Amino acid sequence: MALLVPVFFLLNLGWGAVSIPLKETFSIISGNEASRESWTYIILESRLPQAITALLAGASLSISGLILQTVFNNPLASPAILGINNGASLGTAIVMLATGGSIGGAFSGMSDYVSIMAGAFAGAMAVLAVIILFSSIVKSNIMLLIIGLMVGYMTSSVISLLNFFASAEGVFAYTMWGMGDFSSVSMKQIPVFASVTLCGLAASLLMMKPMNALLLGERYAENIGVNIRRTRIMLFAITGLLTGITTAFCGPIAFIGLSVPHIARLLLRSSNHAMLIPASILAGSITALLCNACCTFPGISTIMPLNAITPIIGAPVILYVIINQKKIQYFN
Repeated sequence: MALLVPVFFLLNLGWGAVSIPLKETFSIISGNEASRESWTYIILESRLPQAITALLAGASLSISGLILQTVFNNPLASPAILGINNGASLGTAIVMLATGGSIGGAFSGMSDYVSIMAGAFAGAMAVLAVIILFSSIVKSNIMLLIIGLMVGYMTSSVISLLNFFASAEGVFAYTMWGMGDFSSVSMKQIPVFASVTLCGLAASLLMMKPMNALLLGERYAENIGVNIRRTRIMLFAITGLLTGITTAFCGPIAFIGLSVPHIARLLLRSSNHAMLIPASILAGSITALLCNACCTFPGISTIMPLNAITPIIGAPVILYVIINQKKIQYFN
């Protein structure tokens, strides 16, 4: 998988509506001049940030799904299950539908685009704060799962009301954002996006031992000195950070967080997080880069919605897991 990541990364740089020779792609990345000036602009200002975003977003979503599946001991848990995606969508809906694309006084001087990103991230963090609050009160993982679903339903209801009262242009803009897109992060925004994402991924690597202990049950984890409540809050914080920043910049992306951890488990045939976390990071990056490449075809100027591609890869994996769940021992 480590070898496949650069292969798919280069595929994303050379593949697209405009055909650019591989030799020219390497030349542009190396800092040399290309035969055509337009090729340099396409690679450096469009395809390169898009590939970097897909690389990091895929890793973030897959790790978020892995953490939630471990915490809830449920193979069908995903970032959307706790309502974090819905929270980000609600924040975006408030900006795009209720205020016409700008927040106004609270974000004076900022562009509409930055305001939308801020709204999405604020919505995700607000839902995460609610979940962390309940996690300090409720000890049952099943009850937390139900609370997350209820929070998701409530935010969806508010979004439906905003859609009902919004203008046609606002509804269209929000619908397009909801389809998911890796191309919305510019090269100037990559340092911020990459810094936050890498911090979240590094924090997940530090949680290998507590997550392995949780696989054996909460009582066993407590007996070996794991603080269940603190560990759960830390894992939720990492999930909220990674899911929130990805959804804010790229929209709500489906199935990657749900299916990629299972792909990693099936390849490794192990639930040891010392191997599973790095494998999920790599598998998530590869899956996101593959989906991003499938959204564009040479000679076709239009880009297909990302959420129209991810279920094609993710749904068969989930169906396989459901059918063979008795044969596959994930949490033992």
